[in-house]
Amino acid sequence: MTWALGTVLATAGLFSGYAHAATQIRVLNWHGYGTDEKFALEMFEKQTGIEVVNDYYSSDQEMRTKLATNPGAYDVVVIGNQTVLAVYQTGLLKKIDPSSIPNMATVQPSMRNSPDLNFNGNLYAVPWVWGINSFAYNTDKVKGNIGSVQAMWDPRFKGRLAMRDDSAFAVNLAALATGQDINNPPDMGKIKAKLLDLKPQVRMFWSSEDEWLKGMAAGNFDIGAIWAGAAARATKRYKLPVKFVIPDEGAIAWLDAMAIPNTSQHPADAAKFINFMLSKEFYVKWDTDIGAAVSANRAAVDALPADAFNRVVMGTPDVQKRLRFVHPVPDARRAQYVELWEQIKTDFAK
Repeated sequence: MTWALGTVLATAGLFSGYAHAATQIRVLNWHGYGTDEKFALEMFEKQTGIEVVNDYYSSDQEMRTKLATNPGAYDVVVIGNQTVLAVYQTGLLKKIDPSSIPNMATVQPSMRNSPDLNFNGNLYAVPWVWGINSFAYNTDKVKGNIGSVQAMWDPRFKGRLAMRDDSAFAVNLAALATGQDINNPPDMGKIKAKLLDLKPQVRMFWSSEDEWLKGMAAGNFDIGAIWAGAAARATKRYKLPVKFVIPDEGAIAWLDAMAIPNTSQHPADAAKFINFMLSKEFYVKWDTDIGAAVSANRAAVDALPADAFNRVVMGTPDVQKRLRFVHPVPDARRAQYVELWEQIKTDFAK
């Protein structure tokens, strides 16, 4: 999920004091992640008369900063389940009435009732899409099927691995590879040793989906850590020979939600947009034409073509039982992950 240079519409403070038009809402999200698809904006405006303007962030911290420093600027914000609690605790989120979002009725109960999104008996973020963090490989260069996360450490991929430059992502993968709880790995020494073993493998670090896609297209690497939605876009939108791996050891899963900032000037219109983002008509076109994560709305997934990956693979009992959802990480542990990752990269640079 990322954005090219020049796509960010606003920097911190730009929308301070901005007076919304009555028929316009503003959405804060990653670039190129569903809410800014041209077909979707046109479809929603035709149905409701509401114009949608997107603004973007490049990290969870930037998202939190924009919300805090631009009161009234945003009506909808996309937040990962592991971050919702931290934003809620700052008082930046509005309580959501589920009845204002009819498509919530067919959202998977486990996601609708997630303790990562509900606090004190109230809903503060609507489950939108979920996916898996793993890796994918170039099928033109790598023959045969790969099923294990250990493939990232396979000597045959020496100097041919693209690794995401993200501490939590790296720790999660290493925890999976060492058989530990991804949310609370008890042996960080094993995590560090496993990541250090990646040194001969890594060809490049990447921070944005755009970097990963361009690197794969250029043949700069053969295997790379990535999320399922990006791999889907690689094949559908960019026609790249990419196959995504759901590891035998388990699947690191995440859930992205949509919330309404407490300072939204148009919460009713925001609820209409969230409901549209959960609709069958939006999701089927998004996934079929462009490539998407898996909708939290079971009815939308069931409406996909019979051979759709997000229906016949991601929704199977075999995959479902392997899901290991990430949960909120305490600030102290997050700081530990960041420090560890910086040490790893320093060693790699030697």
